[in-house]
Amino acid sequence: MIFGFQHSKEKPHVADLKKIVTLEKIEKVHPVLDSLKLNINFKKRGNYNTLKSRILESRVFFQHFYEVDSGKALDSASHFIYNKLINELVPHWYNTTWDFNGHTNIPNEGDIACGYFVSTTLKHLGFNLNRYKMAQQAGLIEAQVLQTKQELKHFYNISFDALKQKMNAMYNDGIYFVGLDNHVGYVLIKDKELYFLHSSYYDDKVMIELAETSPCFYSNYYVFAEITTNKDLMKKWIFNTHLQIPNS
Repeated sequence: MIFGFQHSKEKPHVADLKKIVTLEKIEKVHPVLDSLKLNINFKKRGNYNTLKSRILESRVFFQHFYEVDSGKALDSASHFIYNKLINELVPHWYNTTWDFNGHTNIPNEGDIACGYFVSTTLKHLGFNLNRYKMAQQAGLIEAQVLQTKQELKHFYNISFDALKQKMNAMYNDGIYFVGLDNHVGYVLIKDKELYFLHSSYYDDKVMIELAETSPCFYSNYYVFAEITTNKDLMKKWIFNTHLQIPNS
């Protein structure tokens, strides 16, 4: 079974997908997230290309740091990647329009599909990957680009409350990749709450919202890969190691 509708050969009828997620749960009004309370920046700042360049330039510092103290370097890289993604790169992407075939490389110019939103922002963070090839994979394979198959966490036919409880038992605060039946995106765990950061086919834009009230987050299947809590991935970022697409 292929998880991630953007990878199927036939384009699904988006209206039908929206109807399905509406019927499967009682719709709730999206709560407005408080930037100050969450300590997350929602507004774009500065020049995007300059930001990308500075991120790449920072890699040299982490390479030297790793030679001195590998453990502290990996922890520092984790905080660095978290901050650059959530507070600096992603704010430029908010409200970029979703489209099934979208693959823009420039925030708010053109459209972006859910898989391309993930692969493109990872690429702009400095991860050595082919954003096209990654985005064209099923969600399960995308997860394996980031973490070994044995380390991934899978959940089937689970309620949101049960999923949230398990996630908080297994994971610390940080950024994670999630593959669902028909979608992919990031999950942010912060203070025991789950937030879904994605290019939404329901709201037709890039957004962050409470996972619990996101129509796109409800799924029969979930696969999670660690990003900022993944020391092996942080080392690959530091040394610019190419992230391979595994054989399906």
